[in-house]
Amino acid sequence: MVACPLCKNSDTKLLTTVRESDYLSCPNCHIVFKDPSHYVSAAQEKERYLEHNNDVTDMRYQSFVSPIVEAVTKDFPSGSYGLDFGAGTGPVISVMLSKLNYTLELYDPFFHQDNRVLENTYHFIVCCEVMEHFHHPAKEFALLRKMLRKNGALYCMTELLPKDKAFIDWYYKDDPTHVVFYSEESLAWIREHIGFSEVIVNGRCITFRR
Repeated sequence: MVACPLCKNSDTKLLTTVRESDYLSCPNCHIVFKDPSHYVSAAQEKERYLEHNNDVTDMRYQSFVSPIVEAVTKDFPSGSYGLDFGAGTGPVISVMLSKLNYTLELYDPFFHQDNRVLENTYHFIVCCEVMEHFHHPAKEFALLRKMLRKNGALYCMTELLPKDKAFIDWYYKDDPTHVVFYSEESLAWIREHIGFSEVIVNGRCITFRR
């Protein structure tokens, strides 16, 4: 069976097949993930991201990301140094926080390919609608933790696996670039094994503290 991309457990189980893509579950860290052999190509992935209408002046988009903005401003004073990891084509969080006198770097493997920013350390990192795209989540969460300063925080936004409906009926799986889906047990596994001191779940906003 295909090894889990988060905990590397090889005892994973086929959960379902949707449009010729297999989705597997891991009984160890409790993620669900798409079989890597069924990932879209990098070119298809970039094309999908370009379809996103990430207009930084769109008030609905600003409202959507506001839980992360509010969490940062609650935890860190203006002037703090952050990273928008997976900033995409419209880095609205960075724009909103910059107006409040925070300083942010941008990184995105398709649209902001400046690997130098991955060598810095930050008071905080924002990662909005990104962790479900991680092809190598253990490696990527380890990198994010490494880039946090002492007492720093990583703010993520995603949808956790539903408890009230079957995976096959969940809309979030339908984006072909979404390849890994987390439960609260998965977040606890990440906290313990990647080395965060705390994880807090507040709706779709997830905070990992170093």
